[in-house]
Amino acid sequence: MKKVILSGQPVAFTLRQNQYNKMMYSEEAIIEGCLKHKHKAQKMLFNQYFGLMMGICLRYSASKSEAEEILLKGFYTIFAKIGQYENRGSFVGWMQRIMVNTAIDYYRKIKAEKKHEVISLAEMDESSINAQPNTDHFTTEKILETLKKLPDGYRIVFNMYAIEGYSHKEIAEQLGVSVNTTKTQLLKARKYLQRLLLELDENFNQE
Repeated sequence: MKKVILSGQPVAFTLRQNQYNKMMYSEEAIIEGCLKHKHKAQKMLFNQYFGLMMGICLRYSASKSEAEEILLKGFYTIFAKIGQYENRGSFVGWMQRIMVNTAIDYYRKIKAEKKHEVISLAEMDESSINAQPNTDHFTTEKILETLKKLPDGYRIVFNMYAIEGYSHKEIAEQLGVSVNTTKTQLLKARKYLQRLLLELDENFNQE
């Protein structure tokens, strides 16, 4: 029987080698390598969690370039503070919190450089606010793309509350604002997002 060859090696050999690599480079081993500032371990950590962390950055940013900048700053912080991880709770969760905090810091910097964009509910068409968009035909990518169109403050609060699961008190502490402010921002974010989705829904029905 003819052997199936993959990348110059028999499939069985390749599978065994992959399993061996997974055993050799467990999460604990990668963390240990990063603690010793080993470039190979840092690269493996980056490659292994790139997709998950990039997803977080994309939700908080207004563009892919912003997301990439947040991602790199976040991983830099992870490598710098990895010694502070105490093996209590999920390591992935610890990294996710760093990425969220990095995104918030990035937003604070932008807010300091330009006047925070505020859109009052009065500017929105009340009939559109009360209507409900049909999102069944929207892909996840399309909804995330729409989320990027929210003003910075709305997008940050919406992500922290609706996606990351932070409480209003936690969000207020992170952003340095009052709980009432975060609740107002969330309300406006939801209505603004609803309006954008309604516009998409109408365009879809016209096609």
